[in-house]
Amino acid sequence: MTGGKKGAGQAGRDERSAAALRQNLHKRKQQARSRAEAPAIAEVECFFHEPTFTATYLVTDPESGDAAIIDAVLDYEGSSGRTRTTHADNVLEAVEKRGLKVRWILETHVHADHLSAAQHLKKVTGAPIGIGTHVAVVQKTFRPVFAAWDMVPDGSQFDRLFAEGDSAPLGRLSIEVMHTPGHTPACITYRIGNAIFVGDTMFMPDYGSARCDFPGGDAATLYRSVRRLLALPGDTRMFLCHDYKAPGRDSFVWETSVKAQREGNIHIKDGVSEADFVELRRGRDAKLSMPALILPSVQVNMRAGRFPPADADGAVHIRIPVDRI
Repeated sequence: MTGGKKGAGQAGRDERSAAALRQNLHKRKQQARSRAEAPAIAEVECFFHEPTFTATYLVTDPESGDAAIIDAVLDYEGSSGRTRTTHADNVLEAVEKRGLKVRWILETHVHADHLSAAQHLKKVTGAPIGIGTHVAVVQKTFRPVFAAWDMVPDGSQFDRLFAEGDSAPLGRLSIEVMHTPGHTPACITYRIGNAIFVGDTMFMPDYGSARCDFPGGDAATLYRSVRRLLALPGDTRMFLCHDYKAPGRDSFVWETSVKAQREGNIHIKDGVSEADFVELRRGRDAKLSMPALILPSVQVNMRAGRFPPADADGAVHIRIPVDRI
């Protein structure tokens, strides 16, 4: 009798131990699944170029050290035509100091307010240059304006053309592409982990949205692109290409969130209709002057950061079309 009772007690203990083990294994599986499903975190460092109010980003997968550089700036003095690589070299210095591997040089669109440093960065790092596939539309528009007959308007000047839904690896992270036109036909947004890089599509909530009066731009199209971005999870980090200090703000800011934009963007927060936005955007655009560097910027940037071909004597010239823009 006594031995039988001991056997039953031991069986009970064994059963409870097995149940606890099963519960622990189940808990571990749930934790692993949660980690797998959670958005990966990209490490983002901004290099702000105050002369053009441009934010260049160094985006890194901390686990692998793989990095991408987004919207790099070539220092250009319009009055003298002189170029420098100071700003881009600051980014490269950070890359070297941290032991990173640059896998991508990315452009959100053909910029009209600064010259791209993509070629300089490619020469140093060997990384390919990527942009949206609709860059060919921009090239076809501006090729005759700048007599850029050396350039085939098919996007082949770039190493990778990204379309809606495309992706590319960045270590354990993935660069996902959204086509977000409106400011220009070729604008794209890069989504890396829980961060998005929206180019000129949006500004800080207190500053609003991008202009839509460049060739191929359209306010209604921009509205729909923005609403796609604002449909992302509210805690998605949003990084902007420019900041100009809204009235009453004394510091430059280039990071916000989807939630903050939905709640507070002065042009396109939740509740603003497409018709109201289009009316507001067109009214504002009619009063804007052209960006100071639009003429050199577009003809260089649509060539993936290359200047027009040199003359026979080796001199390089920027074309200034008269009464065309």
